[in-house]
Amino acid sequence: MKGWLVNMILLAVLFLCFISSYSASVKGHTTGLSLNNDRLYKLTYSTEVYVNKGKGKLQDSVGYRISSNVDVILLWRNPDGDDDQLIQITIKDVNVENVNQKRGEKSIFKGKNPSKIIRKGNLEALQRPMLLHLVHGKVKNFYSYENEPVAIENLKRGLASLFQMQLSSGTTNEVDISGDCKVTYQGHQDKVTKIKALDSCKIERPGFTTTNQVLGVSSKATSVTTYKIEDSFVIAVLAEETHAFGLNFLRTIAGKIVSKQKLELKTTEAGPRLMSGKHVADIIKAVDSKYKAVPIVGQVFQSECKGCPSLSEHWQSIKNHLEPDNLSKAEAIRNFLVFIQHLRTAKKEEILQILKTEKKEVLPQLVDAVTSAQTPDSLDAILDFLDFKSDSSVILQERFLYACGFASHPDEELLRTLISKFRGSFASNDIRESVMIIIGALVRKLCQNEGCKLKAVVEAKKLILGGLEKAEKKEDVMMYLLALKNALLPEGIPLLLKYAETGEGPISHLATTSLQRYDVPFITDEVKKTLNRIYHQNRKVHEKTVRTTAATIILNNNPSYMEVKNILLSIGELPKEMNKYMLSIIQDILRFEMPASKMIRRVLKEMVAHNYDRFAKSGSSSAYTGYIDRSPHSASTYSLDILYSGSGILRRSNLNIFQYIGKGSLHGSQVVIEAQGLEALIAATPDEGEENLDSYAGLSVILFDVQLRPVTFFNGYSDLMSKMLSASSDPVSVVKGLILMIDHSQELQLQSGLKANIDIQGGLAIDISGAMEFSLWYRESKTRVKNLLAVVISGDITVDSSFVKAGLEISAETEASMEFISTVQFSQYPFLVCLQMDKAEAPFRQFETKYERLSTGRGYVMRKRKERLVPGSEFPLHPENAEMCKVVFPPQPESASSGGGWF
Repeated sequence: MKGWLVNMILLAVLFLCFISSYSASVKGHTTGLSLNNDRLYKLTYSTEVYVNKGKGKLQDSVGYRISSNVDVILLWRNPDGDDDQLIQITIKDVNVENVNQKRGEKSIFKGKNPSKIIRKGNLEALQRPMLLHLVHGKVKNFYSYENEPVAIENLKRGLASLFQMQLSSGTTNEVDISGDCKVTYQGHQDKVTKIKALDSCKIERPGFTTTNQVLGVSSKATSVTTYKIEDSFVIAVLAEETHAFGLNFLRTIAGKIVSKQKLELKTTEAGPRLMSGKHVADIIKAVDSKYKAVPIVGQVFQSECKGCPSLSEHWQSIKNHLEPDNLSKAEAIRNFLVFIQHLRTAKKEEILQILKTEKKEVLPQLVDAVTSAQTPDSLDAILDFLDFKSDSSVILQERFLYACGFASHPDEELLRTLISKFRGSFASNDIRESVMIIIGALVRKLCQNEGCKLKAVVEAKKLILGGLEKAEKKEDVMMYLLALKNALLPEGIPLLLKYAETGEGPISHLATTSLQRYDVPFITDEVKKTLNRIYHQNRKVHEKTVRTTAATIILNNNPSYMEVKNILLSIGELPKEMNKYMLSIIQDILRFEMPASKMIRRVLKEMVAHNYDRFAKSGSSSAYTGYIDRSPHSASTYSLDILYSGSGILRRSNLNIFQYIGKGSLHGSQVVIEAQGLEALIAATPDEGEENLDSYAGLSVILFDVQLRPVTFFNGYSDLMSKMLSASSDPVSVVKGLILMIDHSQELQLQSGLKANIDIQGGLAIDISGAMEFSLWYRESKTRVKNLLAVVISGDITVDSSFVKAGLEISAETEASMEFISTVQFSQYPFLVCLQMDKAEAPFRQFETKYERLSTGRGYVMRKRKERLVPGSEFPLHPENAEMCKVVFPPQPESASSGGGWF
């Protein structure tokens, strides 16, 4: 009896040990989802997607829902570890319907069964079982059949990814349909929440964007999946993913995609027995040898375009809209943008064929579009078409180069191509200069996109800096300076300082204006030492244009107390018009509350700097900054500064427009008209340092942060006299063409398996022209700058399953004009000056289209349109005596309004 009791005690101890070890193994597979042996799990599954405007209501969205039943069984569990499982997932009873139940009779799915909507082959592939190998709750491998349609396989990946989870809290990286993503789990008693950081997901997808923040797109994405748990078992999975985006520049161009998934357990019943074996590969082979391991990460697919026109057919249908007389209309830009999208899928031969057969009137616009497409095929085609050794296509060559300079996402190959062209021969020296100037613009854009170390960029830097160091001809020095003005290389600053301080007038002026474009961190104390020497003429006499630019740079870049004081003390000792100009600059900084205003106010507390004699200087030169538009998140500003010679002839006018959004800025445009050496015409005495200047007048333009090749009105006294005798007052075109200014393309892999595309484009037709009139008889000069433009911005969001697509198209457009006129009467001193800047009234139209479309062609479309007239505006340029302009120089009949002042 005693022996029996001992044996029972030993058995009890062994039993307790067994139970203890069994409990540990059960606890082990609580790390992730675990299925019971020999059971069939019957679930329901649905994925739905909504597409709408940024702040639109969910019930007003377009979209669709794909629903089904799902059977899940555990095929195999590793005998050496319960958390190593192979499960089979089978989709059954598929249905497709609207998410908007109010569609009713307008539903594109009404009367159609799933096999017609999805197509028979796709439906069969969708309902073939897939296998999922899970280890500790994470996907080790995903198995499917070869040659299944990618879009259908993605839907299966979206469902399979829901089975990946862990029960414990923590942050880790997981690979699922969205890519390799950082995820955070938050465990609770009755649920587990998984938050996926979508911006961390590493997945290869085509796309590009504009690097400038003002013209760029802001986006926000979230993904939250909730696993509901009951009695230690997951009974439901709810996932929601949201993508919202908006154009920074125009917030009405905004949209949102909401994707939802729901997987819910309905019943369990007896299922097949576990398959025995130690290796998962043997089990898979036994199930079906046709199974292949494929990535769980979503794959790229393209939907077929049925009935789409060829490139040639599309061009024939739109080319009349791109005739020169139609370019001021928004319809021209709409067609320009759509054609670019078509060009991006075209082959070189197709593009080249159109270029070779088109008439000369629309060829410049065609060159704009082909270059803006920015694909290898479009670049090869345009390079084959253009002959830089011929002067018969100079206009087309210039349009090609400008389009390269405005490229939204240039690549290394484009830069390499231009470097190669520059080393070749040219029929036109102007084109050679333009090539180098645009090389500078591409260097800056590539560096902004973290491409400064690319081989072609390094080569281009050496070309610019080396060329500037070795240049002997004045024309070459100017060309390389203009390239550096675009590239803004920090290592080029010493060279710019050298030319600014020691160069001849035009070279010195160009070097200082190049320095003016650098950001504040690059204008160091050493740089400002040189600029102070230039302004105060410590080493040599400089032209007024150079000195005033140097002073402006100092004042705009954290000036010290003594720097401000010395500039203020110089006022009164300068030539008359320069006195007035510098005084206007100081007053403009104070009035507009620019960063230097605090330091200037500190200095002005000293009577030696702030007295009536200094602040009562007369003259006609001026500087003024104002707002075009202002909102809590953005601002548009304009500024105009005009410097005259002591004899009353225009020396320089500088009109700038900037756009600011957050900390980002865009130099929208700058139009500078310069003149010199004209005093002999009215027998006047030149100012100090300007006695030997050649007669010259020209115009320089910066557009969207890109310096273009300057245009010369005349150069030399004989050229001036011949043009005065023969020229009319017709303006000279400086920039004319179609520009792709906003270009954002993004493909999203939704975790449901659906594909989303976001495309935003903005284009404009622009015509900037300038004229300078000079009358000895009336002793009057007039400069005129006119800017005509049409702008279209469009956004397109689509969510595609390959058999049904939902989308939103939103756009805005306008046609506008702005004109700046300065008139000077120099028959007396102080001479009379009238400045006017007018913006004519302009239409502003907005369009919205929502649609759902089956691949078979059936669709639902809803359209909205808004239109309003934006009244004309007058912008004060010197508001103290604004009415005097209207008395002496009445407003032009065609102007909407005018503003200005005598002073």
